[in-house]
Amino acid sequence: MLQTSSKNSVFKVLVTSAVLALATTSVQAETKHSHDHSHDHADENEAAKDIYKGYFEDSQIKDRSLADWEGDWQSVYPLLKSGALAPVMAKKAEAGSKTVEQYTAYYDTGYKTDVERITFDGQNAAFFTPDGTLSGEYAYDGFEVLTYKKGNRGVRYIFKQVGGDEAAPDYFQFSDHKIAPAKADHYHLYWGDDRAALLEEVTNWPTYYPRALSAEQIVEEMLAH
Repeated sequence: MLQTSSKNSVFKVLVTSAVLALATTSVQAETKHSHDHSHDHADENEAAKDIYKGYFEDSQIKDRSLADWEGDWQSVYPLLKSGALAPVMAKKAEAGSKTVEQYTAYYDTGYKTDVERITFDGQNAAFFTPDGTLSGEYAYDGFEVLTYKKGNRGVRYIFKQVGGDEAAPDYFQFSDHKIAPAKADHYHLYWGDDRAALLEEVTNWPTYYPRALSAEQIVEEMLAH
């Protein structure tokens, strides 16, 4: 028959063993959860990168509203002309097949526009040019999927004018490397009066970033991609 002190010692050993077992199980479970969670985020990041580069399935494409682009936006064309985007052109030349001068010329064609500012508020859009401001009310007109020469694809989200200034564009089309509802951080915009003709435009893509960003901040954003 065990004495009381011996019984207590055995009990303490059993309790300690049980606690250690539970702690080990908990740590293993937490480690597995963290591991799985990290894999989930890694998979999501890879999927987002693929979409940004233009590789995705049709089933991933979703309709979007003008709210995704709501805000006050500035053209980056003046920044290119002033030389503020020189670090971006230099990085492209380091990684690409063109010289700094060639990349600058390429983006001069791409970014070129006299619409230095655009605002979107609800269904209303305003285009600011040296000759004045054109405003219109726009409704969603669906999306189109374009396939490019190198095999990747892009989605154009299209809006049609339903009111406002007669001289405002009948259509504008967004391309922002996203294919489902999400707030845009920048975008390329195509506008004009011929919906089909705009879809053929792939050399001039005026590009806009939030107007609140400084030139330095825009450079940082561009270098991050």
